[in-house]
Parts: sequence; C-alpha cells; structure tokens
Amino acid sequence: MSDSPLSLPRGFRFAGATCGIKASGKPDVSLIVSDHPVVAAGVYTTNQIVAAPVVLSRSRTPSAAVRAVLTNSGCANACTGDQGMEDAKSSSAQLAALVGCDESGVLVMSTGVIGKRLPMEKIRTGIEQVHGKLAGDDAAFVDAAEAIRTTDAARKTETCELALGGKTIRIAAMAKGAGMIAPNMATMLSVMCTDASITQDDAQAILTRVANVSFNRVSVDGHTSTNDTLLLLASGTDEPLSGDALAEFEAELTKLAINLAKQLVADGEGATHVMQIHVFGAESDASAEVIAKTVAASPLVKCAITGGDPNWGRIVSAAGYAGEPLQPAKVSLSVCGQAIYENGTPLDFDAASLSRTMKGQPQIDVELCVGSGEGEATYWSSDLTTEYVRFNSEYTT
Repeated sequence: MSDSPLSLPRGFRFAGATCGIKASGKPDVSLIVSDHPVVAAGVYTTNQIVAAPVVLSRSRTPSAAVRAVLTNSGCANACTGDQGMEDAKSSSAQLAALVGCDESGVLVMSTGVIGKRLPMEKIRTGIEQVHGKLAGDDAAFVDAAEAIRTTDAARKTETCELALGGKTIRIAAMAKGAGMIAPNMATMLSVMCTDASITQDDAQAILTRVANVSFNRVSVDGHTSTNDTLLLLASGTDEPLSGDALAEFEAELTKLAINLAKQLVADGEGATHVMQIHVFGAESDASAEVIAKTVAASPLVKCAITGGDPNWGRIVSAAGYAGEPLQPAKVSLSVCGQAIYENGTPLDFDAASLSRTMKGQPQIDVELCVGSGEGEATYWSSDLTTEYVRFNSEYTT
C-alpha cells in the first residue's frame, strides 16, 4: 500500500476479515456499506450457468436504495441448487438487519470453487466480524479489496478524483480476477464507488457502456465465469450530473475501468506479458472487436507472446478465421512498433532483435490493420505459460 492517501468517495465505509472459508487463513469476507441509500447499477455474466449471488444481485439492480455489498471469496456458491439461493438470501438478510435496511438493499457476490456450498456457520460469524470493523479510511478500503482475492497474485484497486461543476468527485474501485477470465457482460468481480450524484437510469446505462470497452475487452483463458459481477454505487445527493459533466464523469470512469481490466490481464495465472491488440480498418467497430477478441483468445498467439516469438502468421490467420469480413490485400501488422507484414505481404525484419524486444517488455503492442474501413477496437490478453497449465491442472486437488 502506498504512503500517499487514496481518493476515497464520501459516504462509504469498508472492511475485510477472515472467517475461515479459505484453508490458507487469508481474508475471505469483504464489506462495503453506504451511510445512506445509494444508487446502484450492475452488469453480470452472460453464462447460462449462473451462481446464486448473481441471480440475487441482478434482481436487486438497478436501484436507488442499496446500502451494502457483501462479498465472500473461496467459495463461488455456484451450481448449488435451491440451497445456494437460500444461503445467499440468508447472508443478505443477516447483513440487512445489522445495517438497518431492507434485504433488497444488500447486494452479494461470491468467488472461488464452483459446486461447493457456503459454510454458513463461518459466513454468519464473518458477517458479524466484518460489520464490526467498518471504517472510512484507506486501510479499511485496502482490507476490503484484499478479502475479495482468490488466485490473484496482487490486489487490484484504482482511485481518482475530478472537478465537476466546482465540486470534487471521487471514484474508488476494486476488482479481483486472474483465471477464468473472459468477461462477457463483465471468476471476475468489481465494485466501483463514487460520491457523484447520478440517476438510477444513467448509472445503469453508463456502467453497461463502460463494461463493454473495458472488462469485456480482456481475456486470460477464454472462460466466462458463472459469477462475473460489476457494480457501480453512487452516493451523491446533489442535483444529478447531466450533459457535459455526466459525459466527463463517464470518460473518467471508463479510464479507471480500463486500468483495472488491464490489471486482471497482467495478473493472469502465470502470465508474464500483457498483449494489447488494436484492430483497425474493419467494416465496423463491432467487427473489429470480434477480430481483436479472436486474436486475443488464440492459444497459439498467446504461446508466441510467451516465448517472444514474432510469429506473424498466427496473428494474421486468427484474424482470418474470426468470421468477420476483411481485405486480405490490405492486411498489415506491426508488433512492438516493428512493421512485419504489410498489405498482404511479409516484410524483411530482424526476428532475433524483435524477439529480444518482446521478451524484455511487459506489454506487447499488436497493431493489426484489416482493411480500409473505419471500424476499430482494442483488446487486452495475457500470454499462456506452463505455470498457468500447472496451476489449473491442480486447482481443486
């Protein structure tokens, strides 16, 4: 944690605690509570196999009366039948009584192993414990962010502040995710808190757009989780933002979300590089996004990035099988600023030198032109290492 103070939004308190879900003894219960009912919006996984907490929270957003977000890590509470839903509801009811709000004012998130029930005795104790630790300082925020981690090697947080209409608006966000990452909405969880004043409808619309250009543009392993949840909580009580001020807020929130999303990729299980794929010249932005996503998800491309191998054929062929129209005679590619394929023809380049450059950089920039259209999109992906295979082959055993 940095010695410099964080820009935490007004009206929120945070806490993290250990209740024994994780065998490691690491923090596994996280809590965010607002001082008064706040606007809340949510974007959730599109997987048809959906965890109980997703079903419950999705039914409670958007809202203008949310008071708390309860997260447990170490158990996904997914594929647990009717009992899983009862456990999610029981947890939210217990917290609602402590906070002093209706049950519908509590949102829940879970992450961890699929197919195991929540250890409710531990959860109940953990809720009491974490509620008693609530505070509005930086340390409490960090504790809450730590407690949502599972296989994450690092905590993922972002904060910022901006001046709008003569007032200082603050945003603080946390996320978790390192494996099972191919958000399609948005295991990945994220909560973004702000003291801006936003209407319920604007919050939901903004969050959906933000997710589409940030968390929906990253891939670690192409696996969409059962639990993906992205929440936005807005505590402001002034006149809601509108016009240019609202647009400026959305732009800042988007920037913050992209930074968090890139942290997910950089922390991909065993990852050593982040690949940033910028596709342009497509028939439309939607077409460019499909092509970029296809390149990002290719195991062969990922392996090439791991080894610092400027194997342009893997990237170009992935673009070709994406199913979107392109102009082969105008396809061009550069990696780390080095042009290696132009207008459908390979270029002479120093492969050994480019390989050294790739190996020495944490981010590999891939610029791929697929035609003369105006569509473009950017995607972020991790590489694929033997450590990823080792970790996930032993995850539950």
